[in-house]
Amino acid sequence: MSYTALARTWRPKKFSELVGQEHVRRALVNALESGRVHHAFLFTGTRGVGKTTIARILAKCLNCETGVRAEPCGECASCREIDAGRFPDLIEVDAASRTKVDDTRELLDNVQYAPARGRYKVYLIDEVHMLSAHSFNALLKTLEEPPPHVKFLLATTDPHKLPVTVLSRCLQFNLKRLPAADIAAHMRRILEQEGVGFDAAGLKLVAQAADGSMRDALSLLDQLIAFGGGQADEAQARAMLGTISRDHVVRIVELLAAADSAALVRCAQSLEEFVPDYAQVLDELAALLVRIGLRQVVSDYQGDELYAPELLERLARALTAEDVQLFYQTAIIGRRDLGLAPEPRTGFEMTLLRMIAFRPAGEASVTRTPAADPVARAAASAAGAGSAPGASGPAGAASPAEGASASDAGPWAAIVNALELSGAARQLASHCVFVGRQGAVVRLALDARNQPVRTPAQEEKLAQALSRYYGEPVRLEFQLGGAGAETPALLARRVSEQELAAARRTFEADPGVQGLRERFGATVLPDSVRPVK
Repeated sequence: MSYTALARTWRPKKFSELVGQEHVRRALVNALESGRVHHAFLFTGTRGVGKTTIARILAKCLNCETGVRAEPCGECASCREIDAGRFPDLIEVDAASRTKVDDTRELLDNVQYAPARGRYKVYLIDEVHMLSAHSFNALLKTLEEPPPHVKFLLATTDPHKLPVTVLSRCLQFNLKRLPAADIAAHMRRILEQEGVGFDAAGLKLVAQAADGSMRDALSLLDQLIAFGGGQADEAQARAMLGTISRDHVVRIVELLAAADSAALVRCAQSLEEFVPDYAQVLDELAALLVRIGLRQVVSDYQGDELYAPELLERLARALTAEDVQLFYQTAIIGRRDLGLAPEPRTGFEMTLLRMIAFRPAGEASVTRTPAADPVARAAASAAGAGSAPGASGPAGAASPAEGASASDAGPWAAIVNALELSGAARQLASHCVFVGRQGAVVRLALDARNQPVRTPAQEEKLAQALSRYYGEPVRLEFQLGGAGAETPALLARRVSEQELAAARRTFEADPGVQGLRERFGATVLPDSVRPVK
């Protein structure tokens, strides 16, 4: 009983049957239709994306008995013999096994002779980067001045290993990795025609495992059909690929959202009975977090075959956008470092604990102000204490009353935050103490240490900003003093120190951090703790 693998049975025989690689197909079709076919082509790309397949189709187009055309007939003797691998004028060479210069010279000795049967003599050299330097030198002369009846089709996964002298004499086409969606759709068409039962989730898993290679995908599909007894469903695909049920991944995300460290560790330990590939578990966790992040920012995102939109909506509401980004980054870094862990299981558990440990406590209820503007944060902090009665600017923010206390930095900090100032002018305003306002005159105090920030240009910018704020022209009067008062800059420093102290206390009290200390003897580095802005 003979059986032909799916990758061979369903290998494209025409450009119209190709999946993806539209940029290559279009260029070659246009060249064939216009009669401007170069003498040397280089096809590059990872394994299984169609390099030699495209080369063979091109060879058929050039030697089809109906004439040079963009779509070979597939019926003539030349087309059938090329498909069967026995056409005398298609010389296929595996450069990995013929690296010596003598092999290359022997091959090229016959270049000068006319084709035996076809219109062109086509040399298809696979893995051309494996040729030796002397072999490349022997090939180079022929590439420079090829006979009119010869075409070279070179294929490689490592184009950077080819000499630039060879690259410069070829038309180079870089074949892309195929999207998982295109691979899954192609497998669906194949299984429908083969009469094999399947489900969409199982095909999605195989397509993702193929990593952009159609040949790998069809090989895995063959393996899945055999493993599943003639079926290709999700449960069998997960068992074959060594991945756990997506329910476990969803449960991990739910426990991360609840910040339940103990339950998270128990869940991670329960996976041991499935003997999973922990790198793939982290891949699936990161992939789910990507979908959750998309759901948070794209309201009509519908998910895919693996995760329903209702599930993604529920998880998107349970997590903040900051959590999703933190968990995703931790997952991919943990996946990268998994090989450095004492064993994969403990590396996986530590990655999950790190997600909880680095998650700021109570972050969902905190309204943040921009981290780049400490004055803004100080103004927001001072706003809770109320504002002095007095005039309001156009935005409705309270301003210091005429004759307000010089020690009342909160309202002045709020005004500084509302002003359209940056750079040195903002520094000047932040180091001043508001003394009072009488009509069109605003009095500010500046101590001797901060006098260097006061220049006529910065004074003018500050006066113009205050005029816009009050809605009428004002002028500034400065006096020396205010050394004992709290300026907006000092207020911002005090608020920042309070936030840092609170962040360190919260971090120290976090159950996840305490669990890391008790279980692994972890030590907290105080300088590494920063408040979330």
